[in-house]
Amino acid sequence: MTPAARVQAAIELLDAILSGIPAEKALTGWARKSRFAGSKDRVAIRDHVFHALRCRRSFAVRGGGLTGRGLMIGAQRAAGDDPDAMFTGARYAPAPLSEDEREPGEPDARDRMDLPDWLIDRFEVSLGDKALPTALALRDRAPVMVRVHLGKTTRDGAIAALAGEGIVAHPDPAAASALRIAEGARRLASSSVYRSGLVELQDGSSQAAMERLALASGAKVLDYCAGGGGKLLALAARAQGRWFAHDADAQRMADLPVRAARAGVAVRILDGRKLGGAGPFDLVLCDAPCSGSGTWRRAPDMKWRLTPARLAELIEVQAMVLDEGARLVAEAGRLAYATCSVLHEENEAQVAAFLARHPAWHCEGRHVWPVSAHGDGFHLSILTRK
Repeated sequence: MTPAARVQAAIELLDAILSGIPAEKALTGWARKSRFAGSKDRVAIRDHVFHALRCRRSFAVRGGGLTGRGLMIGAQRAAGDDPDAMFTGARYAPAPLSEDEREPGEPDARDRMDLPDWLIDRFEVSLGDKALPTALALRDRAPVMVRVHLGKTTRDGAIAALAGEGIVAHPDPAAASALRIAEGARRLASSSVYRSGLVELQDGSSQAAMERLALASGAKVLDYCAGGGGKLLALAARAQGRWFAHDADAQRMADLPVRAARAGVAVRILDGRKLGGAGPFDLVLCDAPCSGSGTWRRAPDMKWRLTPARLAELIEVQAMVLDEGARLVAEAGRLAYATCSVLHEENEAQVAAFLARHPAWHCEGRHVWPVSAHGDGFHLSILTRK
């Protein structure tokens, strides 16, 4: 495909996403029916789409409207390129610009944050003078990070093994186990280094948060909202223990047995009926469902799909998760509440509400990671009984 044909494909995909189709579903559907597109074409088109979604508001202003075409015109202008060079009307290229499209707009201060108005207000309340830097950071691509299984190798050993498969990695200060992939990220999943369990894909902030959790040898640990189980496996790489996983949506844990086997960890998966009988636990990790606002670089359509009503639903779920998780904690155990959100009502306010409902508990420690070159926005509160 020519560069202009890739832009036209991105325009069509963006129109589908703007109509309500989730970005990943739209991209997957397009790839299946576009067998003519090579791997480099698919990667380039995906990059176009995600970049436009990260900067949707400001690109729409620059491009003359909230359409796939307007976003891609805006992307050209934001990059300092002349849209006429790409929008030629030649075979498979986008049609030439109209007279109206030749009048670029200029994003104002709120437009440049690339958030819906209601979320700009929430960011400012939650983050104060860090609201703008956080919003701007969410416009960039997220780093590709891996966690080195330090029980199997060292960071230097992992770097050398990855280099042998054409993957360039560097130590990252986010965590003792963290590597940032600089080149060859798309080779990672098929590499022997990954398949043998020497490294796992995991964000730097997530790794750092798991390092903050104290683990005694032999501890019973429950990941209550386990999903793929990455955080539980990060804990298991640090100490001997007994490892349990649960998720309200069991399908989210479908890959966990394979991942656990690759890491050499025995994980017992529990459904809701078995939770009480398996406990109590020395540590219950509640990585609660949330807005994901700290991760919107990776899934940028989420920030446009989130609504105040959906955020309110998530806050109710988080409160329920905390209450249920607390009942499973041993008398001298810990309850760890984590989100990949930067919003106050999902983090500090949620913990404060829990402590008001449960006066026998207190917050032993709180850690917050900003959206940065080293990882996503992340919150961790460690709760214990008084």
